[in-house]
Amino acid sequence: MGRPESLDDSDAPSMQRVEVEQIPTNSTPMVADLRRYSRHLLMPEVGLDGQRRLGRARVLVVGAGGLGSPVLQYLAAAGVGRIGIVDDDTVDVTNLQRQVIYAQPDVGRPKAATAARRVVDLNPHVAVDAYPVRLDAGNARDLVRAYDVVVDATDTFGARYLINDACRLEGKPDIYGSIFRFDGQVSVFGPDGPCYRCLFPQPPPEGTVPTCAEGGVLGVLAGLVGTWQANEALKLILGIGTALVGRLLLIDALSGRTREVGFESDPSCALHGAHATIDAVVPMPDAPTAQPPRGIVELDAAQLDAYLAEHPESYVLDVREPHESALGPAPRGVALPASVLMAHVKELDSAREYVVACRVGVKSAWALGQLEDAGFRRLKHLRGGLLAYAVARPEFEFF
Repeated sequence: MGRPESLDDSDAPSMQRVEVEQIPTNSTPMVADLRRYSRHLLMPEVGLDGQRRLGRARVLVVGAGGLGSPVLQYLAAAGVGRIGIVDDDTVDVTNLQRQVIYAQPDVGRPKAATAARRVVDLNPHVAVDAYPVRLDAGNARDLVRAYDVVVDATDTFGARYLINDACRLEGKPDIYGSIFRFDGQVSVFGPDGPCYRCLFPQPPPEGTVPTCAEGGVLGVLAGLVGTWQANEALKLILGIGTALVGRLLLIDALSGRTREVGFESDPSCALHGAHATIDAVVPMPDAPTAQPPRGIVELDAAQLDAYLAEHPESYVLDVREPHESALGPAPRGVALPASVLMAHVKELDSAREYVVACRVGVKSAWALGQLEDAGFRRLKHLRGGLLAYAVARPEFEFF
C-alpha cells in the first residue's frame, strides 16, 4: 500500500518540487502493511478493498501549517498512497504552538520539504510530492488536476478563492477549514454542490478580517479542525458516510460546542451559476486589517449594557454575516451584514445613534468608515466585538 498505481511521475505537474524518497510498493499488500492497517481492515466500512482504495488515492494538501499538520499526519497514517504538499513558507518559532508536524530544530527550514520528510517517517509506504511554491493563478489548476481530493489548509481568503475556483473548474472536491481564536469552520465544496463562492460570493470588504497573527488562535483548535478535514477526505476516498456538502460545521473550542449551518448552491454564483462569468482561475489579493476612523468613541464589551440602558435611543448595528449571527442576536440589534451594508445603507436612519459591532471588532471597524463617508455622525464602536461581549454572558448564545 503506497505509491498509487494510477499516478506515476509523468502525471505530476511539471514544476519545481522537492523530491522525497519514493518507497517501492507492490500491487499486493505485504504482511507488514496488513498489520499496519489491521484496525482499518476490521471495519466493514473500510476492509481490504477500502484500504486498497486509500492506497490508490491522491490528496493535495495546500498549506503545511496549523491545519495541514494534522491533515498530513492522519492521511499518511491511514495509508493514503500519494500526498502533495504545497507551501512556500519556512518554519518559524511562533508556528510550534500549533503546527505539531514540526519541532524546534526545524525552525528556519522549508515547510513543504520538512513536512514531507515527517510524512515518510510516519509511513514509508506513502509517496510524497513537496512543492515549495506559493499557490497562484498560474499553477493552481495544474496542481489540483494531478490529485483526487484537495484539502484547503490555508489561512487567507485569496488562497481559498483560488483553491475553490481551481477545484470547481477541474471537477475536484475541496475540503475547506479555517480557524481563529477559539472558533473553527469546516465544509466540503463538491464538484456538483455549493462552492465557497456560494457561501461567500465576494471576498470580505478590505481590512475586515483579522489574521491569527493579529487575533491569536488556540493551538489545539488547529488539531480539531484539521483532524475533521482529514476525516472528510477519508470519507470521500472510501465513499462512506455523509460529506459536509452544503453544510458549514462551526466548532467552538471555548464552549465545547459544534453547530451546523446549511447553505445551498447560489443560482447566481459567478463560478457555476446560470450566468457564470468565471471560466479561469484569477488572483484574489488579500487585504490588510482596518482600524476604526479617528475620533470614533469605542465601548468595551463590559460597558455595552449600561450604555444601552442610559441611551434608549441607541441601537447596536450588527454587521456580522448571516452564518455568524444565526445563533445569537445582538442586544437591541439591527442586523445588516457588512457584505451588503452599502447596498442597503439608505434603510438606516442617519439621525439615530448606532454602536457598530461585529464578531471580533474588525468588520465593524471597516463599516464605521463606510458609514462616516455616507454621512453618519452618531457612531460608536464595540471594541473586541460581540465575541468579547458573549464571553462574560453565558445567557447570550453567541457562536
